[in-house]
Amino acid sequence: MVRTVVYIDGFNLYYRMLKERPAMKWLNPLALAQSVLDQSHQITKVNYYIARVSARAHDPLAPARQATYLNALETVPEISIHEGSFMTTEPWMPLAVPPQAKPNGYQWVTPAPAVVRVVKSEEKGSDVNLGAHLVRDAFTGAFDVGVILTNDSDLVEPVRIAVQEAGKRVGLLVPVKYPNQKLMNAASFYLRIRPGHLRKAQFPAVVHAASGPIHKPVSWT
Repeated sequence: MVRTVVYIDGFNLYYRMLKERPAMKWLNPLALAQSVLDQSHQITKVNYYIARVSARAHDPLAPARQATYLNALETVPEISIHEGSFMTTEPWMPLAVPPQAKPNGYQWVTPAPAVVRVVKSEEKGSDVNLGAHLVRDAFTGAFDVGVILTNDSDLVEPVRIAVQEAGKRVGLLVPVKYPNQKLMNAASFYLRIRPGHLRKAQFPAVVHAASGPIHKPVSWT
């Protein structure tokens, strides 16, 4: 058996594979990794990187659903949650030409302004934490194989260091049809996640925790 630690970029997974598949969001990341990797991998730990979302006018219940999901993750001993944060700013930015807007049919003043002020939310910390933990674990011998679920090219250098300088095997679990080529070149191997893997790796509708039952959000059914 090969000692394997899995590192999951939660937002990359969400936006690449889960956002348009609500019924698949009740996902057990440990079961997903076990479904994709072969049986030679003994998964000792799954590090899950995420940030808490805030309520928005179009979806005020999103934070509650995410909290319910994180509570379900905490029932799996092998899963460790690492939280980043969101930073919201209101920078001035140039408009695309011609400008487009939602909802469809919104009428711009004529002529449209060249620069507008926008609300910009950026998730901070997750990719840095993931990369730092990967490199630390590679040099301290925490795994024989590290496996990253992401398609974020910002992680190319941590993968390269773990492979070339620490001498570890690092694989990719790819959530997209066309993986980032730089990540593929840096990694030791890659495996593509398919919708069938997601279906096989769902929590039961009710997850039992010490504090009581945790129910799958209704909108995810």
